[in-house]
This record gives sequence, structure tokens and C-alpha cells, in this order.
Amino acid sequence: MTTTTAQWFGHPRGLSTLFFTELWERFSYYGMRALLLLYMTDVATGGLDLGTERSSAIYGLYTFGVYALALPGGWVADRILGQKKAVLWGGVIIALGHYALAVPSLATFFLGLFLVVVGTGLLKPNVSAVVGDLYVKDTAARRDAGFSIFYSGINIGALAGPLVCSYLGENIDWHLGFGAAGVGMTAAIVAYIRGQRHLEGAGDPRGPAADPVQLANAKRSLIAGTACIAVLAGILWWLGASGTAPITLVGFADATGLIVVVLAAVYFAYVIGFVCNDPTERRRVGACAVLFVGAALFWSGFEQAGSSLNLFTRDYVNRDLFGLGEVTVGSLQAVNPFFIIVLAPVMGALWVKLGDRNPSIPVKFGLGLVLLGVGFGVLSWGASMAEAGGEQAAMAWLVVTYFFHTVGELCLSPVGLSSMTKLAPDRLVSQMMGTWFMGAALGNLIAGRVAGYIEALPPAELFRTVALIVAVAGAVFLVLFKPIKWLCAGVK
Repeated sequence: MTTTTAQWFGHPRGLSTLFFTELWERFSYYGMRALLLLYMTDVATGGLDLGTERSSAIYGLYTFGVYALALPGGWVADRILGQKKAVLWGGVIIALGHYALAVPSLATFFLGLFLVVVGTGLLKPNVSAVVGDLYVKDTAARRDAGFSIFYSGINIGALAGPLVCSYLGENIDWHLGFGAAGVGMTAAIVAYIRGQRHLEGAGDPRGPAADPVQLANAKRSLIAGTACIAVLAGILWWLGASGTAPITLVGFADATGLIVVVLAAVYFAYVIGFVCNDPTERRRVGACAVLFVGAALFWSGFEQAGSSLNLFTRDYVNRDLFGLGEVTVGSLQAVNPFFIIVLAPVMGALWVKLGDRNPSIPVKFGLGLVLLGVGFGVLSWGASMAEAGGEQAAMAWLVVTYFFHTVGELCLSPVGLSSMTKLAPDRLVSQMMGTWFMGAALGNLIAGRVAGYIEALPPAELFRTVALIVAVAGAVFLVLFKPIKWLCAGVK
């Protein structure tokens, strides 16, 4: 494809289409996420009253699925639909999921979660790929600038979604909040359809998806794989329903996490032992394995924003805003994207100014984990003071926590994804990218499960434990930065 002649702030006109599509998609995702665990645990105002432990397992499995299905979503786009159609169909499925959540019944609730997971798996990995397609003949600097604009749309949506959906869901009706997320996703679909002409070939089917023989084979593989998953799900349901092998949501969530850890260990061992061609490749894939562990640990703490921190905000935080009234629980989910919008340019300028003194990959990972631990340490301190005084904690403790978490995210997240692409051998780039998504998925699953302990443990003790784990992990990265840097074999 060629770069489009139509411009939008000096960039291809198609960027505006993808900017607003992703803005509204993130509005819907984070708006719904701000309500999800609150709705499942609510007793008094029409929630599901599923209990904290069971609800946290559902939340963890849901957020796990959102990231894990990015792998098959990318495969479907590459082999069958092309990225452009995958984004459209993913958006439609997500919107249907949100509208299903807006219907007050347990069956439509689980159906809605399933549809949002499937749709996000199709949309999320492919919309970024279409952005990249707009810049195939541009300079790296212009491409980076385009992605910066695109990511600002993500954070604007993530900022607005919790404010709107939590206001409607918590103050009027839960299902109205879920419906607002559906309206946001519908806006994304409308923006995408209206602006598709500006994409000028970006995301069109090519390679296997454009070859009739390979396309037919891929469709057969998709049908067979879907059938196998359906059969396996049916067997698990029958085992649980019949009492042959009692399966609970909590047990299933824990088993899923364990399986991912084992498969990741086996995968990395196999690739290092049998796939890598030389010592340099083995070292770099070993570095990818270390970054996988670091990413899983980081997201297991960071993504508690929607789980344990949300429950803590509801039950233990004084949400009065300067005497003007009480803010909604979910509205505090907007603090992180606000800090991202404010601090991302500052952090980016700092890395550029440091030049050759820019911290190495393991140092940035270590800083990210340590700052995450500092954030939880601050919250543990605030919770302890509130408990000792018999009062609710001030919102300022949460704001400071989110500040440290955001700075940590800006240290670790951008360099992590970039490093995986640079460390992986060319023939394994897609697989290594998949391990990054699985690290995020595993972290989200753990973050959901941690929330299940907020009733069994005092919040101060729970957050202190999390702070200790992630801070020690960060310290390990900082202490061992030279061996990890050696594994990177020259990649910076």
C-alpha cells in the first residue's frame, strides 16, 4: 500500500478513523470494567451477590481471556479475515456483549462477558496492526509519532469511560452503565465504518488470507479448533454438573493460572533447547523468558485497579470531594489514564534527554516493579492509619498510589513490548509477542484472584504483601541487571 495523500494533523487521514475507533472501544472496555466487580458483589441495589471470592475468580478469568484471545484473534486476521475486517467484526461482537450485559439476567451476564472477550480478542491486536500499515513507507520517527497520537486516543477513552459508566451504573442502574458501554462501542463501529475509505488498503487480506487454498485450510482449522473447544467445555460442564469431578469457578481460575505457568516454562525450555540456532539466540530467548516473568508480576499488581483497589475504594475510602458530594467508586479508575496523559510526554522526553545514559531493559523493568511496590506500600500505610483511627481512608492515598503505578507502567510497559520484538529471532517474533500477551493475561488472572482475599485479610496486610512481592522482584531485576543485560546480547 502507499501512504495516503489526505492528511490529519500531518498524518494519514486513516489515523483519525483508528484514533476514534480505539477511543470509543477503550471507553466501553474501561467503563464496563469499572462496574464489573462492584456489580457482581453488590447485594443491596440489584447486583448479582455472587460473593467476593467467586466474583474475583470470574473477573480474573474475564480479564485473562481478553488478553489470551489476542493470540487466536491475530491468527484469524492473518489467515482468514485480514486485519480490517477483524476489527469490524470484533467491534460488532463487543457491542453485542455490552448490550447483553445491559439485560438483567445471569444468563445474559455470562453471555455478555463471553462476547466481549471474543470481540476484544479480534479487535485489540489488529487495530494496532492497521495503524502500522498506514506507515509502511514512512520514516520510523513519523510512525512513532502516529502511534503516540493513537495511544492518546486510548487514554482519553480510558479516562472518560469510568466517569460516565460508573455515574450511570452506581447512581441510577447497573445495567444502564453497561448499556452506556455498549453505546460507546457502537460509536466506535460507526466511526470505523464511516472512515474505512481513508484506510486505503491498510489491513486488507494478504499472504495466507489472500490465497484461496490457504484460506480454505485455515477455515477448516478454525472450525475444527472451535469444535474441540466446545466439546472440552461441554465435558467440563458435565463433570461439574454431575458431581463426577466438582469444578468451581475459583478452582478453574487457579488451575488455568497453573497451566499457563507450566506451559510457558515448557515452551521456553523447548525453544531454547531445540529451536534456537546459536548461543546468541538462546541468550535472547532466555531474556524473553525473564521479561515474561517480570511482565506477569507487574500486571498482577497493576491490574488490581479494577479488582482489589475497586473493592477497597467502595468499602474503606472516604469519597467525599471537598465537601461537594461523594464521587462514584468507579470514577477513581480514571486517575491512572489521567496521569498517563499528563506524564507520558514527560517520561518520553526524559528517556530522549538521557541519550546514551538511558537505563537498560532490566533496569527499566526493575524500576517499574519497585515503583509498583512503592504504590502498594503507600496504600498499605493509608489503610493502616485508617484502621488505627477507626476511620475511612482519604482518597489522596489512592491518588498517590495510582501516581506511582503510572510512573512504573511508563517505565516497563513501552520497553517490554518493544524489547520482545527486538530480542526474538525473526522467525519467532510472533510467538514471542504471544508470550508477552500471555504474561499480561496471567497477571490479570492473578490480579482478579488477589481481590478474593480482601475479606479474609485486612486491606493493609493484603497490600503490604503485594508491595513486598513486587518490590523484591524489582530489586532482583536491579541487582541482576548485568546478567540479564548479558542475556540480551547487545539488544538495548
